[in-house]
Amino acid sequence: MYGLVREHLTSFLAHAREHYDGGLPKYVEAELRAFLKCGLFSEGFSRAHCDACGHDLLVAFSCKSRTACPSCAGRRMANTAAAIVDRVLPDNVPVRQYVLTLPYELRRLAAFKADVLTAIGRIAVEAIFASYRPRAKRNGIEDGQCGAINFAVSGREGRGGRRRRSERLPR
Repeated sequence: MYGLVREHLTSFLAHAREHYDGGLPKYVEAELRAFLKCGLFSEGFSRAHCDACGHDLLVAFSCKSRTACPSCAGRRMANTAAAIVDRVLPDNVPVRQYVLTLPYELRRLAAFKADVLTAIGRIAVEAIFASYRPRAKRNGIEDGQCGAINFAVSGREGRGGRRRRSERLPR
């Protein structure tokens, strides 16, 4: 992917400016340019030195992108998942994952209006909870509790080009 972006970024941006009203948003271009600098020692690095053995370790700076860079986005995703498992989710409790994909007509609206995204997320979580309560009662659990952690990924939010929202909804 790096080679593809490096080779075609300039022509891609020019094409977008010509064919799309206003071109691409500035944050998209910034993310792609940051991706091209990610992990390059020429863009900066940190040096760690071990006094005991005399070994030096050089670590190139990363772009910390949430979108364009697979390495940085993957690291962030893995760290977030580990933190949730280690610090949030209780042991010995069944966990399910649901992915809600919006129709194209709603994606743009949800991407630019946080209240719409919040409402859609709340409705989805409440519908899932409503489906679990009768099942719990059928299994002899009278006052079952549900919880949710939502991650909403949307069109844009700040520099990262991604809206992330994490909330715990006890029931």
